Amino acid sequence: MNNKLPTLSRARLIVALTVCSLLALPSAWSQQATVTPNYKEADIRQIVEAVGEVTQKNFIIDPRVNAKVTMLSSTPMTPDAFYEAFLSILQVHGYIAVTSGDLIKIVPDATARQYAGPLGTSSSAGADDIVTQVVQVNNVGAAQLVPILRPLIPQYGHLAAHPGSNMLIISDRAANVNRMITIVRRIDQSSDEDIEVVRLEHASASEIVRILTTLAQQPRADGVPVTTSLVADARTNSVLIGGDKTERLRLRALIAHLDTPLEDGGDTQVRYLRYADAEELSTKLQTHFTAQLQATTGQAAGATSANSVSVWADTQTNALIVNAPPKMMRSLMQIVDKLDIRRAQVLVEAIVVEVIADKTSELGVTWAVGDSGSNTPVGVTNFPDFGPGIVQLGAVAGSGGAVDPTGLIGEGFTMGLGRINDSGVSFGAIIRALNGDADTNIISTPSIVTTDNEEATLNVGQEVPFVTGSYSNTGTGGSTGGVNPFQTIQRQQIGVKLAITPQINEGNSLLLSISQEISSIAQSAAGAVDLITNQRIIETTVIVDDGEILVLGGLLEDVLRESDQRVPVLGRIPILGNLFRSRKTDKVKTNLLVFIRAKILRDASATSLETNSKYNYIRDVQQGGQGSGIALMPSQDRPILPPLESEEQPSQDDE
Repeated sequence: MNNKLPTLSRARLIVALTVCSLLALPSAWSQQATVTPNYKEADIRQIVEAVGEVTQKNFIIDPRVNAKVTMLSSTPMTPDAFYEAFLSILQVHGYIAVTSGDLIKIVPDATARQYAGPLGTSSSAGADDIVTQVVQVNNVGAAQLVPILRPLIPQYGHLAAHPGSNMLIISDRAANVNRMITIVRRIDQSSDEDIEVVRLEHASASEIVRILTTLAQQPRADGVPVTTSLVADARTNSVLIGGDKTERLRLRALIAHLDTPLEDGGDTQVRYLRYADAEELSTKLQTHFTAQLQATTGQAAGATSANSVSVWADTQTNALIVNAPPKMMRSLMQIVDKLDIRRAQVLVEAIVVEVIADKTSELGVTWAVGDSGSNTPVGVTNFPDFGPGIVQLGAVAGSGGAVDPTGLIGEGFTMGLGRINDSGVSFGAIIRALNGDADTNIISTPSIVTTDNEEATLNVGQEVPFVTGSYSNTGTGGSTGGVNPFQTIQRQQIGVKLAITPQINEGNSLLLSISQEISSIAQSAAGAVDLITNQRIIETTVIVDDGEILVLGGLLEDVLRESDQRVPVLGRIPILGNLFRSRKTDKVKTNLLVFIRAKILRDASATSLETNSKYNYIRDVQQGGQGSGIALMPSQDRPILPPLESEEQPSQDDE
């Protein structure tokens, strides 16, 4: 064959000569005929045409099939071998031959799985035929094999699992499908794994499983995954072991070593408590387990049995002495572990702010006119106590009874004028002017620390005596006057009272049940026979976040009192009428608010931080006032809190 011929002409020539030789010879000899195809950058459609002439097969070519083929062969090939080589050429260029009856479709391999092909590799004509194989998996989950085998399937292939029947569906070229089946069969091997039940006599099944699981789940040095599983059956106190035979044998040996009787007291243990109260906790535990035993075994109360539980407390050491079988002992100790914990504490600060502004303005003239009889001398001492702005006419009362004139002088500016005679008309006038301002600013911050769900009460104040009654015994023998008079007195607490019960919820919020009372002594009002007390009481339940300030309530009050008293007719005269009238104005504005601030102290460091801040605050106040005050004794300082001692660092000798 001439190497100088064009590539396409050489291919056609080779194929033509081969075909002619096959047609000229007898049929039996033609089956042994061979060809030696060589192509260089030949059109794939020409190759399909040559293969059809050699193998007598009919082809349908997809319009998307287009490629340049190069094939070099140095040995002769039979028509069947030439067809297998043709299928390999199609695979290299991304095409595939799909058999459909007497026709063969040449299509891109991306759509190959959409065409019907033979079922099973035994039905395929060659290794490059697209086939579909259903593989039954017996010992391994089919879905578990999909991620393992997926990288071995090309894009045009298909791999899926059917969990219901535990089968794999593979669609690919016959050679790759055979390889996949071989891999699945090697993975799908039965093992010697089984499940064993080990009954325990002394130890707890759940405790043994917890210990052995931690040990068995450690990764192996050879990288082999751990397949051992342990499960506890609390009802029968047994351990279920799953895994290979070697691991089960090792775990049974460990269980036999751990399932031994207790060496410290048998069924009796002493448990020292750190935070809970032993006497209170023992009563609750005894009641609980006695009721549990009666419900499970039907024993009468107080009946002795091997399964009975006895719990009593030693108050001096705050310890529990427990006598119970192992199962009950474990359950009881688990309950004690949950209850004997450090409870959080709560710092509650109540902030009471009271601001009162009291303004008073008074201006007026008081007149008094009287007629004294000749037989009743009247002096300045029996000048009556008149009310403001009222003209009192008539005879001046007082048959010799003296009246202290100083009682007529009040606060502010007071001036009197007039004339008092022994006979005839006496008159007098009192001019009074008053303007007063009173401001009150009180801030009270009582604070208290209590344990979670424990009520705490703070009471700071005084006991003030109040007169509740008076008695006097009249003298005998017609004498007048009181003899041995006495009074009954009741003392009442005046000050700040705070009662609170905090409950820490999940997270950082608190439910506070608060009773806040603030009482004080007020100025005596007109007509009051004794002391007057102011009371401010708040009883409520609120929810507040940790460290936040919440207003509980308060009073915002603005009171204005105005009075205008005047002499009839005379008081209405313009300008001159001011001499016969009295005006008074009182304005009181009260601002009272009560706030609450709660902070959770979960550990010792938080408690120490709050304690140190309060301690240092008081100490700084004492130090600031150290040089002030009256020095009654020379060279004497005021008492002051000592500084807080910090933790000493260990010296080198101690190390």
